[in-house]
Amino acid sequence: MKDLSLHILDIVQNSIRAKATLIGIEITEHPKENNLIISVLDDGTGMSPEQLQRAIDPFYTSRTTRKVGLGLSLFKQNTEMTGGSFSIESELGKGTKVTAVFGLNHFDRPVMGDLVGTLLILICSPDAPDYVFKHQTPSGEFELDTRDIKQTLEDVPITHPDVRNFLKEMLQENLEQIQISE
Repeated sequence: MKDLSLHILDIVQNSIRAKATLIGIEITEHPKENNLIISVLDDGTGMSPEQLQRAIDPFYTSRTTRKVGLGLSLFKQNTEMTGGSFSIESELGKGTKVTAVFGLNHFDRPVMGDLVGTLLILICSPDAPDYVFKHQTPSGEFELDTRDIKQTLEDVPITHPDVRNFLKEMLQENLEQIQISE
């Protein structure tokens, strides 16, 4: 995958397939430690120890529509190419946590890509689970919780075009404010 936002989308799609009702996406940038940490945590069905051992095998997938599952293995490979690390923790009935640590300034680190677009696809999809998104940099922190948004909207669906446009602008503005200056 060419950018990190697509990796996030892929991991979250795994969480949705695992029937997660709440998915946490956290991005933390530490320039002094030269790392970028991406974590996705869900309350889905989780994996057995056997499934967990095979999860990063590109020739293993729990899906019946195809024979390979490249997402996790490519994510792991991209972290390792930057001198980073990758881990998956999971427990049946409790959910899964995927954590990828990248060398922030490493030339092999994929770009972030269209993070706003990825978040909008996830948040504004019909029947989407709830999300807590958090992005931290030395310049600040931004957090969005769809449960709070839905409560504020009351009877207006989060999928409404006006809500989507508002969310897009809010995400863009807040992520620009915490962007690390070069």
